[in-house]
Amino acid sequence: LGQRQGLGIGGRKNSSGEPWFVAGKDMEKRILYVVQGEHEWLYSTKLTAEQLSWVADEAPKLPCRASAKTRYRQPDQSCLITQDQQGNIQVEFDEPQRAVTPGQSVVFYQDDVCLGGGIIVDTNAPGMHP
Repeated sequence: LGQRQGLGIGGRKNSSGEPWFVAGKDMEKRILYVVQGEHEWLYSTKLTAEQLSWVADEAPKLPCRASAKTRYRQPDQSCLITQDQQGNIQVEFDEPQRAVTPGQSVVFYQDDVCLGGGIIVDTNAPGMHP
């Protein structure tokens, strides 16, 4: 999600000329959803993560406030981390985040200390659930 390069989508008559981005996929139906420019479908406020790895070999006491990164060199983003009944981590961001992508990593911090992280498996981005 959020991919811009290699889509093979050229200009369209009466379009804004802004770049196109992948906003969602339906693998069963073989559908790729794309949007042009800064579209709401590119933003998420929540994510679910699995395959957690904690630096201290155990999760912090949850729920907890922390910051997270879903992209390299991204500024820290304030969030609330909780755990669901299946043991997956639920993250709710204070502000919507762009291009939070299943299959990518989320890394958690408190101040300058890395708590750990996991693999993003789902988001609440509208493009993920068209």
